[in-house]
Amino acid sequence: MTNPTQALERAAQLGPYFGITTDPNEEVDPTWRPLPETDPHHLNTLIDQYAQRLGTDDRRVAASILFQGIASRLWSPVVACAAQGVVPNLETLHWRWAPGAPIALWLADPTGWPASPDKAFETVVNGHLNPLREMLLKVVKLADGLIWGNAASALAGTLYATRLAPDLAPTLTPFVQALLKRPPLDTAGDFGPRGFIRRSCCLYYKVPPGGEMCGDCALLTRR
Repeated sequence: MTNPTQALERAAQLGPYFGITTDPNEEVDPTWRPLPETDPHHLNTLIDQYAQRLGTDDRRVAASILFQGIASRLWSPVVACAAQGVVPNLETLHWRWAPGAPIALWLADPTGWPASPDKAFETVVNGHLNPLREMLLKVVKLADGLIWGNAASALAGTLYATRLAPDLAPTLTPFVQALLKRPPLDTAGDFGPRGFIRRSCCLYYKVPPGGEMCGDCALLTRR
């Protein structure tokens, strides 16, 4: 099995979405918070801040984009590491976000398991996305189809890594496809001539000035 720290370092070379810092000195920084987030008050404040950043009064939009951003930050390094033979253990993962800054992740003393879709699904969906979904639903109303559509869209987006690291493509692509066949991701979208197309909308088109749609948006097929 590939060394988890080395796999994370290689993943980080693919871009900021794929990076998880493993610097032990970060432990003294009090701004890091355990992920998944378990404080509804803090999450509520983050949604308001996200809405302000996006320029919208619709908290559903802000919560949706926040969830998709976190999903992307989780799937990207996990998939990139899995393509190298290891699924990192994210049980002690920490995160932080502040207006004007990207979502940052920190993991001290990385460990992991031999790569398998089962372990990746357990790590990301069961370990992080489902708990985050449950906490989000305590402070804002979002449809399950939208939530899992966001998760599937974020996962499909990791296929972009094959352009940046063609040597990972033979393992990364089938790994992502296997994950997308698992409930509740399996009903979230399909691959077509223009790539992955989701069956739901993340609501980004409501962000001012409005009208812009993501490349995998279901609404594009209706135009």
